[in-house]
Order: sequence, then structure tokens, then C-alpha cells
Amino acid sequence: MGTRIAAVALAAVVAALVGCGGSSGSSGAGQPAGSYKVIMTEFKFNPSAITVKPGTTTFFLVNQGTVAHDMVIETQSGQRVAGSDLVQAGNETTFTASNLAAGSYLIVCTQPGHEAAGMKGTLSVG
Repeated sequence: MGTRIAAVALAAVVAALVGCGGSSGSSGAGQPAGSYKVIMTEFKFNPSAITVKPGTTTFFLVNQGTVAHDMVIETQSGQRVAGSDLVQAGNETTFTASNLAAGSYLIVCTQPGHEAAGMKGTLSVG
């Protein structure tokens, strides 16, 4: 009987720890080597002007805002080139843009009203 109680208690402790582990919303792994860190808040990217080399680039996005954001790369004419998943407040993620050709691009948050509120910037590839 004592073993059963101990097993139930251990299961409760493990469940509590698992529940606490996800509260920060981040993987805790930190910024991957060679990635470009972009902080997202209401309503801006920091930095808002990014320069990378042609080819494949990984972005490390940190949402320090209070609402969800994403980062989408578009051509000057508005064609989507690459983009992140939606990043919830307090979370971080990475996304990779492959085959970026030399040129100037826009970065925007596609959540309703965010770009109009100023959440946009430039990406120079070259």
C-alpha cells in the first residue's frame, strides 16, 4: 500500500513540474548560432532594418509583446517569400528563409492591423 501512495505522489509531482515547465512559453534553448535575432513587440521589429547574405538565413524571433506576432518576408510588390508561424506573447521560435536572392524586401507582421500600426521593416539581401 505504501508503494502505491508513493507512486501516486511521484506522479503528482511530475505532473506539477511538467505544468510549470511550459509556463514561460520558450524552449530555453536560446538563440541558435548563426541566426539573426529579431525582437517583436507592439508594434515593431527590433531591429527594423536587417541585412543578410544571399542564400539561406535563419531568424530567431522573440515575442516580448503582449499579443501574438509573426514575421513575413515579402517582395517590394507584396509577394510572400517566407514567413514564421504565429509566435504567442512570451514565446520564441526560429524560422528559415531559403534561397533569398539579392535585393530589398519588406518584413511585416500579418496580424490584423499590426503592419498599419508600424510593425514593418526592411530586409536587405546582398
